[in-house]
Amino acid sequence: MHALPPIDAVAFDLDGTLLDSAPDIGRALNSALAQEGLRRVDLATVLGWIGDGPDVLIARALAAQGMPADDGRPQVAALRGRLRRAFDVATLSAPLVDGKVFPGVHALLAALHGALPMVVVTNKPTPLARAVLGAADLLPWVAQVHGADTAALRKPAPAMLLAAAQQLGIEPQRLLMVGDGPADMLCAEAAGCPAALVAWGYGAHAVPAHLSPRHVATPHQLLGALRAALLDGLPAGALINAQRGRGRIVTS
Repeated sequence: MHALPPIDAVAFDLDGTLLDSAPDIGRALNSALAQEGLRRVDLATVLGWIGDGPDVLIARALAAQGMPADDGRPQVAALRGRLRRAFDVATLSAPLVDGKVFPGVHALLAALHGALPMVVVTNKPTPLARAVLGAADLLPWVAQVHGADTAALRKPAPAMLLAAAQQLGIEPQRLLMVGDGPADMLCAEAAGCPAALVAWGYGAHAVPAHLSPRHVATPHQLLGALRAALLDGLPAGALINAQRGRGRIVTS
C-alpha cells in the first residue's frame, strides 16, 4: 500500500467494507420480492448489485424480471414503492442475521478509537445503516453516520463526504475515504479526499483504472498505514500507544 498523506479522520463505506452484509441484503430483497409474487434472486447476483443503495438494488431486481428502470407505468412505480417499504421492514426487523463483520475490522476500529475520528458514509439510508451498525456492535466506534436518504446524496456524489468533513471541522483532503467499489473511489475523487480501496469487499474489480487508489489487502495493513500517517503528522516524541490496542496518541 502506498503511504497515506496526513489524515485527520477516516470515512468508511459500510456494505463490503466494514460488513459482509450481502446475505442479509439478499434476504431482505427476497422477502420483499416474495410478498409481490416475484422471483427470488440468488446471492451471486445480489453481490453484483450491491453498492448503490436499496432503490437501485430494487430497480435492478425488477429489470431482471422484465421491468426496466425507465418503465414509466404507474403500477411499476407503485410496485417499487411497496418493495422498498418491505425491504426496509425486513432490514430493520433483522439487521444482521447471516452477514458478519469482516475479520480484523473490530480490531481496526478499536485501535483507531481515540486516535482518529471515524464516520460511516454509505449509500444505505441512515436508519438502515444505524440499525445494521448497531447489530454489528460497530456503532459505538463511529462519530457520525451519513446515509443516502435521498438520491441526490448517493455516492459517487460528494455531498456526504463533504458534509462529514464539515461536521468534523477538517478539510476534505484530510479525510480518508475507505471503500470497496467504484462509487466510493469516485466520491472521494469528487470531494477531494484521499482514498483507499479494500481488497476484501464486493466491487474492487470494477474501479476505473485511472483512479489509481491506494490498495489495501487487510484491515491490519490499513491500520499500519494510518499509524504511519499519524506519526508523520505529529511533533517529535509523539507515538501511538499500540500496546494498549486502542490507537491512542500519547506524547512523551
